[in-house]
Amino acid sequence: MKKLRWLGFDGPFSGTRHQFMVYGEYHLTIPSNDEYSVPQLRMMIGEVEVILEREITLEEWNSV
Repeated sequence: MKKLRWLGFDGPFSGTRHQFMVYGEYHLTIPSNDEYSVPQLRMMIGEVEVILEREITLEEWNSV
């Protein structure tokens, strides 16, 4: 969530089943498990890239 806030997302906010973060008109659901699997993280970064309309490099993600 810290990385998402650094990228400009607001939140997290409580939803009915999961927390979510907001970027403009977009809502990004945050998985409720404590640790994310590699596929979950890849999917979430892919969604973030679509929302931001740009690629997130590994160096950028790891620098936060």
